[in-house]
Order: sequence, then C-alpha cells, then structure tokens
Amino acid sequence: MDKLREFLRLEASGGIILLAVAALALVLDNSPLSWIYDGLIETPVEVRIGALELAKPLLLWVNDGLMAVFFLLVGLEIKREVRRGHLAAWNQAALPVVAAVGGMLIPALVYWTVNRGSPATLAGWAIPAATDIAFALGVLSVLGSRVPVALKIFLLALAITDDLGAIVIIALFYTANLSAISLALAAAAIAALVVMNLAGVVRVGAYAIVGTVLWFCVLKSGVHATLAGVAIGLAIPLDDRRVGSPLEHLEEMLHP
Repeated sequence: MDKLREFLRLEASGGIILLAVAALALVLDNSPLSWIYDGLIETPVEVRIGALELAKPLLLWVNDGLMAVFFLLVGLEIKREVRRGHLAAWNQAALPVVAAVGGMLIPALVYWTVNRGSPATLAGWAIPAATDIAFALGVLSVLGSRVPVALKIFLLALAITDDLGAIVIIALFYTANLSAISLALAAAAIAALVVMNLAGVVRVGAYAIVGTVLWFCVLKSGVHATLAGVAIGLAIPLDDRRVGSPLEHLEEMLHP
C-alpha cells in the first residue's frame, strides 16, 4: 500500500496510468474479449431527482463528467498562470492563442483540400482541428522535470484555446438542436459565478453548487459540458496578496 501511495505521489503517475490503460483498451477492443470493453463503456448510469433525470452510458459520464473536472483543473492552472505566472505578460499569453488558431485552421484546410471532391467525407473537416489535451499532458508528465514548466503552461493554454474553438465549431456546424432555455440558464449560472467572485465569496462549496447547476445546463443545452469546467475554473477567486486562496486550495485538492 505504501508503494502505491508513493507511486501516486509521482508527477508522472497520472501519465503512466493514462497511457497504460489506453494501450490496454486498444488491445482489449481488438481482441475476442471486445464484448467486455463494449459492455463496460455502454453500461447505463442514471441519476434521478424527482422529475429531473440524467441517464447516459458510462462512456458519456467520462466524456461529459470526468473531463469537465479535468478542464476545471486546467482552467484553475491557466488563471493562476495568467495572474502571476508564465502567461502574465500579454505577449506570452497571445502566443499559445495564435498557435491554437493556426493549429485549428491549417489541419482543417489540409483536410478540406484532400476531401473537397468527396461530399461524403468533406463533412469531417473539423475532426483534425482538435487537440487531445489529456494525452498531450500525459506524455509531458511522464517526461517529468525534463520538460520546462513554461512548455507545459504553453501547451495548457494552447490546448484549452483549441478545445474552446472546437466546442464553438461543434455548436455552430454539428449540433442539430441547441436548447435556448438551457443556454439561458447556463448564462445565468455564469453570471452568478462572476457576481460571487466580485462579492468576495471564498467558500469553494458555494462555487461547487452553482458550478454543478452550470454543468447540468451546459450538458442539456447541446454544447459540450467541458466548457462548464473551464468557466468554473476561471471564476474561482485567486487572491494575489496571500497564499492559500480558494483557487490554490481547490487546485491542490484536484491534482491527485
């Protein structure tokens, strides 16, 4: 047990686990035991409170739930770096944004150029525009201290800008039915988070309650729920005058 705790404290442990289980999933899904893998990710998981129901397969709870928590942590790190770290200067913050825009436009243009004569495949132009931030950070974490902190922050900022762009693309070009009511409620929840921040609310629990409402509304709106994680992360207070602000406390809690 002590060996396990020691391993989990390593910076590289998350990346090692991520890469190992990804390899295992690839092997399992391409073997005679693929029915186990398919059955696992399609396992129905349901949460119901009165008439309020959220029923999805396990795969979507990972994609829309756990990934939203991951993006919450990313949002916290980005805010801290913008306020007092490697992205505090405008020229430093602008570089990953420009790189992310180029990283979306160029692959999409290459895809369009190759597939412009094939209407059946042309609709997939947005697929190469997205960056898999989890795997990118996983690889960097395995390399540990050999990777400069500035490179990790650059990748974080690039990937989060890229993912937000991908979410906008999906919402504009690939979502058949957006819920105006859910979007309006999500906007109200974001406004509430901003008001709480400006009013000096420091209890993480209060942000968690409003953030959960925001996540649910974004999920039901038809827009990818990871956007809620980023919004919550950016709303958590960071007091530059003292150590141990709510943002740093929550970041420390989520890192394991």
